[in-house]
Amino acid sequence: MCSPGSSSPGPAAAGDLPPEWESDDERMAFLFSAFKQSREVNSTEWDSKMAFWVGLVLARGRRRGAVRTCLRELQNGFERRGSVPLGLGTVLRELLRRGKLQRESDFMASVDSSWISWGVGVFILKPLKWTLSSVLGDSKIPEEEEVLIYMEVLQEKAEEVYRLYQNSALSSHPVVALSELQSLCASVCPDERTFYLLLLQLQKEKRVTILEQNGEKIVKFARGLHAKVSPMNDVDIGVYQLMQSEQLLSQKVESLSQEAEKCKEDARSACRAGKKQLALRCLKSKRRTERRIEELHSKLDAVQGILDRIYASQTDQMVFNAYQAGVGALKLSMKDVTVERAENLVDQIQELCDTQDEVAQTLAGVGINGLAEMDTEELEKELDSLLQDSTKEPAELPPVPQKVLNPPISDAELEAELERLTVCDGDLAQKADSSASSKPETALGLNL
Repeated sequence: MCSPGSSSPGPAAAGDLPPEWESDDERMAFLFSAFKQSREVNSTEWDSKMAFWVGLVLARGRRRGAVRTCLRELQNGFERRGSVPLGLGTVLRELLRRGKLQRESDFMASVDSSWISWGVGVFILKPLKWTLSSVLGDSKIPEEEEVLIYMEVLQEKAEEVYRLYQNSALSSHPVVALSELQSLCASVCPDERTFYLLLLQLQKEKRVTILEQNGEKIVKFARGLHAKVSPMNDVDIGVYQLMQSEQLLSQKVESLSQEAEKCKEDARSACRAGKKQLALRCLKSKRRTERRIEELHSKLDAVQGILDRIYASQTDQMVFNAYQAGVGALKLSMKDVTVERAENLVDQIQELCDTQDEVAQTLAGVGINGLAEMDTEELEKELDSLLQDSTKEPAELPPVPQKVLNPPISDAELEAELERLTVCDGDLAQKADSSASSKPETALGLNL
């Protein structure tokens, strides 16, 4: 029977439906009608109707966060004015063909699900149906109550479960009890069936492995985001048993501590009431309880020490494997490299450099544009003359005068010089006037 959720959802809310759902009766009548027997009759109408319902079905599953659905649940969810879509079966068959949906039975057949408790009625196995489905494929329209899985939602929720484990205190241990993991993932998995499907998806991705030990299921996660989980071995089982022992001892110590505290309070109350013998018995009981607590503490320390050593050995093994892989890679990279070959290569490089230098010198000695080489003796003579000129002592120059050539002049000296020049200019003007007046007389005397 179809039971995708804890309760059967009613029709979809108005905000989750397209605008034409309530406004365009003609188009909705077309969309609610059954598909033609063949797409070739009218491929445009077929594709339009298919695209509408495919988007609506996938959006409904993602919006509700549901991993499972069935044809009847979708018909109830898309009911409109008392009518249900007649072509939903064809739409689900198309989604099965595309891989967006998968039959729950086919999904479980593809994974080792032997650890699931079938007796509690979590799943109903139909091996014959699985066989027929694997032979015939998904060409048949799903039945109304046949459970289908939204594959994308399943993968996303499985990833969320893995992140929850990695970010929790449980990730400090390689294995964890299934019951503890289910309590951790209660916010992601609304029911046990969904939780099991998510674990199966993680198991399919080789990120977890599950084993039943002494009637209790334990889960081992891959260490790392992209690592693959290794099979459960005796070490993992031993570590899990030590973890359980540590947890039981811790609970026992806490219980005895409360009991010792209670005995202490009883002894105090008996002393107040004057019941000395009762108080002594309570104190003796308190001493015995404290001795048991000390013994349990010793055992708990031993168990924790063993766990620490196991974790340290696992770390050492990881480091050893890393070193071994590094050495192998280094050997592979240095496979064709030897000291002799390196020296030979260096000699070849030096020889090529010398050859290049000789070629450059040869090219530099070639005459350009047919010019003849200049006479070497003439060049040497010219160079000697230049050297002789440069070695001659320079001519002696007069010493630099130490006296200041232009001493500073004060304002008083400037005014006196100006006055002197003014007086000189006046005398010159008078002499000029007297000479000018004497010239006519001289001329006149001469003419006479």
